[in-house]
Amino acid sequence: MSTTIELTDGGAPAAAGTPGTPGGGEIRCADLVRIFATDGVEVQALQGLTLTVEPGEIVAVVGASGSGKSTLLTILSGLDTPTGGSAVVAGTDLLTMGHTERVRYQRSTVGFVWQQTSRNLLPYLTASENVRLPLELAGTLPRRERARRVEALLELLEVGHVAGRRPGEMSGGEQQRTAIAVAVANNPRVLLADEPTGELDEATSVEVLEALRGVNRETGVTTLIVTHDPTVSEHVARTVQIRDGRTSTETLRRTEVDEHGAERHVAEEFAVVDRVGRLQLPQEFVHALDLRDRVRLALEPDHVGVWPAAPGQTAEPSPLVEPVETRTAENRTEEDR
Repeated sequence: MSTTIELTDGGAPAAAGTPGTPGGGEIRCADLVRIFATDGVEVQALQGLTLTVEPGEIVAVVGASGSGKSTLLTILSGLDTPTGGSAVVAGTDLLTMGHTERVRYQRSTVGFVWQQTSRNLLPYLTASENVRLPLELAGTLPRRERARRVEALLELLEVGHVAGRRPGEMSGGEQQRTAIAVAVANNPRVLLADEPTGELDEATSVEVLEALRGVNRETGVTTLIVTHDPTVSEHVARTVQIRDGRTSTETLRRTEVDEHGAERHVAEEFAVVDRVGRLQLPQEFVHALDLRDRVRLALEPDHVGVWPAAPGQTAEPSPLVEPVETRTAENRTEEDR
């Protein structure tokens, strides 16, 4: 007998329902398509991507370069508009919002952390001034409360000691943790991070990822981290893999405690099935069984079997179609004549 403890972060609930199934959620993408056209050539960056992230959840989206993960993030941040499908974040329809609503959305609904540390902070402002700036622009808090919030956020991110320093006087990790404080200053409902550890060493990357987990735990902000670094997945309970512009697999992690009190971490991988029944098999499965061209399927009572086609197997002619006989003048019968 064992006890299961959900490996969630802070107030974040465990992922509800079947992985990848659209429904509720703070982030809802269904059949999302984005096509770029350059010099008459079309490139389909997203090819029907479906993703749901529940309120308060922290999720890592991983994929190789060109998989479509950065395109997804620019759409969710309101910097780009999808070609088709639907995308709703915190109740806002990203396909129909106008300019005024887009500005309001980017200012108060989502926070954003870029990979390049230089893009997150104004170089001529101190850490405190950078965090205070979005509060000043929003104008929703009295001046005294703004100062208290700035101080609280810097302490939460463990960068209170750099409050009076400009970005050029901080380390890369300090800059990124200050950037997270800027991103959540206006208490957004969703925090988006684009390769937040891309320019950092391994030890500093761990610090930044733990800072993101800490903010998620303390504030309950829904957090989506986009990265090509597979080690990021070790810091979250749910990882979504994107391949060829679609979500292909999801990995859910949890901690189990057995009857002796010993803990063990369990990771389960799921293939994502879209609404028309398509799924992508993990690459290691495809390579291990040399699956290509076509495969054989079998429906069993509780599972679907997948086998490689037999070597040299070819399609049989249909019994409903009779073969056509070719006749020449020499082999025609008297009756033909």
